[in-house]
Amino acid sequence: MKTKKKEITTMNTRVMKTIMGSLVAAAMALGMSGTTRADSNPQSLSVHTLHGLYLFGTHGFNIVGGVAQPIALVEGIDFKGDGTLVSPFATVSINGLILRFSGTVGTYTVQPSGRGTLTFTSGPPVSFDIFVEADGQQVWMMETGANTVLQGTATRVAP
Repeated sequence: MKTKKKEITTMNTRVMKTIMGSLVAAAMALGMSGTTRADSNPQSLSVHTLHGLYLFGTHGFNIVGGVAQPIALVEGIDFKGDGTLVSPFATVSINGLILRFSGTVGTYTVQPSGRGTLTFTSGPPVSFDIFVEADGQQVWMMETGANTVLQGTATRVAP
């Protein structure tokens, strides 16, 4: 009887070792295949990722004399795919005063990670930190100028 118990215990131990070894091998294979996929297809964004007409909508505040003035903006941004842009139209409401603009020009950068900058250069420069979605369909924008709280999203509406 003792011999039979010992054989069963030995057999159970071998089965467990085989199962554990197989699980470890499978986990390593899955882990390595994920690493291989990530390395063979890195996210590599650039100024070329942004091209076409985007619609940018945002709202926030300008701080004037220590008082927050509400601001809302809808703007078209035509990214040229080469680090330059043109805004064919914009409507801005600053504390209820409506202003319309067109023809504003600017520049932008995009790092491989999707982070970048955008600066409108017509008139006093207005700068943003931007975060580009991997397929370039959306851009999150945060104005970085003093006395301004403004964040919004630009979405591609035409190629």
